[in-house]
Amino acid sequence: MELMEQALARAAGAPLVPGNAVRLLRDASENYPAWLDAIRSAQHSVHFESYIIHEDAAGTEFAEALKARARDGVRVRVVYDWLGGVRSTSRRFWRDLRSAGVEVRCFNPPSIGSPFGWLSRDHRKSIVVDGQVAFVTGLCVGHMWTGDPERGIAPWRDTGVEIRGPAVADVERAFAQVWAVTGPPLPADARDSHPIAQAGNVAIRIVASTPWSAGLFRLDQLIAAAARRTLWLTDAYFAGIPAYIEAMRAAARDGVDVRLLVPGTSDIPILRPLSEAGYRTLLTAGIRVFEWKGPMLHAKTAVADGRWSRVGSSNLNVASWLGNYELDAVIEDAGFAEAMERMYLEDLGNATEIVLGVRRPRPRERRARGRARASAGRMAAGAIRLGNVVNAAMTDRRVLASVEHQALIAVGALLVAVAGIFLRWPRTIAVPIAILVFWVGAVIAVKASRSLLRPRRRSRKPRA
Repeated sequence: MELMEQALARAAGAPLVPGNAVRLLRDASENYPAWLDAIRSAQHSVHFESYIIHEDAAGTEFAEALKARARDGVRVRVVYDWLGGVRSTSRRFWRDLRSAGVEVRCFNPPSIGSPFGWLSRDHRKSIVVDGQVAFVTGLCVGHMWTGDPERGIAPWRDTGVEIRGPAVADVERAFAQVWAVTGPPLPADARDSHPIAQAGNVAIRIVASTPWSAGLFRLDQLIAAAARRTLWLTDAYFAGIPAYIEAMRAAARDGVDVRLLVPGTSDIPILRPLSEAGYRTLLTAGIRVFEWKGPMLHAKTAVADGRWSRVGSSNLNVASWLGNYELDAVIEDAGFAEAMERMYLEDLGNATEIVLGVRRPRPRERRARGRARASAGRMAAGAIRLGNVVNAAMTDRRVLASVEHQALIAVGALLVAVAGIFLRWPRTIAVPIAILVFWVGAVIAVKASRSLLRPRRRSRKPRA
């Protein structure tokens, strides 16, 4: 066990912190009230970090709560992601917050000096109040998470946790890390320097991933390798890379009950066929795949062996593992894992299981049936398709279609179309590439010149 703990700590770059109390929060109906209660009770500080804050009824409610605390003298600091805020929030929204005394910073806006900076995003979602209570979650702020009961629109499915105890300091350190990236760091008195009292008996590891650190990826790999009985995953934008896919397959082949719950419909439509294209690889290894039947499944969670759980912002894809700033609470507690398993099984009650279809007849077998049966075959095929729809509705199972071929056809057609455009109008590719190369070259030259001039300026001595 000591060796495993050492491996997990080194892989994640985060120690295991004992003595915490953790509350599992499901959907906005449980998360938002808990967040607002904590904010409204703040006495000293509120540190709020969210990839997206929508300028709608939900966003306005949080904005008013933050402004009210700032007016009362509480130090309120907010970080949002520039890309996440595009078309979500107006400048007036942020200006009103600043006018009320809220310190607002935007993460990674476009910069002439960073041609590829937009690739790295602050995808974290966290709140820390008075250094005493923290929330680590997959939820942003917006009407999608609340739904519209009057119009019959269900809320997005998502998960978060409330943390009290020593691990709160690690969540606040993660906020301070991003705050320093966006401007001057937090002042020394902005965080409590004394240890936070124990609040329970739950051990937590706060994994604050940064670009190219791959801490959570290494941790996910280790958990997949160490799982003995179960590995149940929920992911909003699943696009696993080969190394992790093979870790999942190896666990399933070794008898581990590996399950993956993903959205049935996505707010990013292009990602769904990419996820579906990998289903067959998972299913043939014995991994069970389920699709959520609600409007959108946005949760990013895992639970393994009734002991280890993860809740946070990281998806199982390259962007989260390598490109973004992410934040996850990794909890080692049997009681919390049991609650996670119950929630997972409840979610499967609103999901459709994807299964492999039967083997198709070979060409020779099809020809042997004769032309006389062609019409009947077409009728039977139609009946089978209808039967699959009825079967999915009645049994919550759906036969996997040849989505790999569909995805490949779509990608091939797109590439052919792009090639045609480039052949017909070569400047459509030549000019942007030339601008990009010039931009990168100019940035490198300017930075190199500044580095070269600094030592010379420092070495100059004042004249007597």
